[in-house]
Amino acid sequence: MSKYQSWGNIPVSHHSIIQPAWRNLNIEFNETGAGYLPYGLGRSYGDSCLNDGGVLFVTSSLDHFIQFDSNTGIIRCEAGVTLAEILDLVVPQGWFLPVTPGTKFVTVGGAIANDVHGKNHHSAGTFGCHVTEFELLRSSGERIICTTEKNTEFYKATIGGLGLTGLIISAEIQLKKIPGPKVISETIAFANLAEFFSLSDESDDKWEYTVSWIDCLATGASLGRGLFMRGQHTDQDTTPCKEKRTVSVPMNLPNVLLNKHTINAFNKLYFYKNQKKVNQNIGCYEPFFYPLDGICHWNRMYGKRGFYQYQCVVPLDDGAYITEQLLSTISKSKMGSFLSVLKKFGDVESPGMMSFPRKGVTLALDFANQGSKTLQLMDELDRIVVEASGAVYPAKDARMSAQSFQHYYPQWQTFSEYIDPKFSSSFWCRVTAAD
Repeated sequence: MSKYQSWGNIPVSHHSIIQPAWRNLNIEFNETGAGYLPYGLGRSYGDSCLNDGGVLFVTSSLDHFIQFDSNTGIIRCEAGVTLAEILDLVVPQGWFLPVTPGTKFVTVGGAIANDVHGKNHHSAGTFGCHVTEFELLRSSGERIICTTEKNTEFYKATIGGLGLTGLIISAEIQLKKIPGPKVISETIAFANLAEFFSLSDESDDKWEYTVSWIDCLATGASLGRGLFMRGQHTDQDTTPCKEKRTVSVPMNLPNVLLNKHTINAFNKLYFYKNQKKVNQNIGCYEPFFYPLDGICHWNRMYGKRGFYQYQCVVPLDDGAYITEQLLSTISKSKMGSFLSVLKKFGDVESPGMMSFPRKGVTLALDFANQGSKTLQLMDELDRIVVEASGAVYPAKDARMSAQSFQHYYPQWQTFSEYIDPKFSSSFWCRVTAAD
């Protein structure tokens, strides 16, 4: 058995490994108690990419490009190709990913299985909205071609289906045309939640990409203060992009370094350093889309105990009030987060049956693992989200209860009809367990 972990390093699981080397190879699906599950780069934060005691299909060898049409922007590749590899190929030819999460170190199969979203959800929806076709291998040996018109139920179930419907072998994606590799952006300081919502309303129609960092420990009149970032592709600067430098966190840092005092000090410093009303910039796309990719193994900053990420979405109608409740609860707990992101999702509907993004306000935070104290906080956040008829993102979860999950995703039983009978995951076992 080999040790494979998720990005949050919670929980630790052990698996047997199969590593398919080519999309046309026959794969034997033998009987196994805990079943099979695809595994890309392990960038899911919780246990949706884990299958404790079972078998992982590690897809890193399924990394071949099949076809790229530089005139239409349609690309076909195997499921283990990373978003970074796609960008290296297509950006010099004037194309870009239609939707990208906050890291480019994600496989195409993982992006489909988690139906990832990005800074342009309000205009482009999720990654799955731009997947025109994929090939799905079932444990029966059947290979299913899935599109919006062919095997549509498997198409809908697999997008956002957490790898449970079978092994995605290859996919076809419609890219977006861009004028060049540069992004023009603005960073605007806002004093509270009211200013965030005003900026978001103002920006969504004019800017393709919007997102904000917030100081989750701010209180009183400053509750929800932060930095609003908006950007779009530009041809105003045609100078070549310089090779990006990276640093690395070489080992797990001592847990004592992350506490309410250091987080509070960082948040205040980061806000005041950037509090100039509007900072404008034209630069290469990588720092704008992937700021954390410049720090290799940044998850080690949270130490051996790892960390939890919590991302929720709540309805827009009561979004300001509910977000205030969530932030007040976090602030009172004194368990703040360095990486606190607030954004409005748009109304572009995903084709995925189990997809997380929907019209509303989404809040994402990282919490260092402090045991029961951290779990109790997230249970309290769940209570607020449940009452608001919101949802929590499975790809970033390692602890939500079966009751909460089934409230967030009432369609889970319909979805389960499309799960491959020999596939499972630690996440799915946890959230469908009988009380």
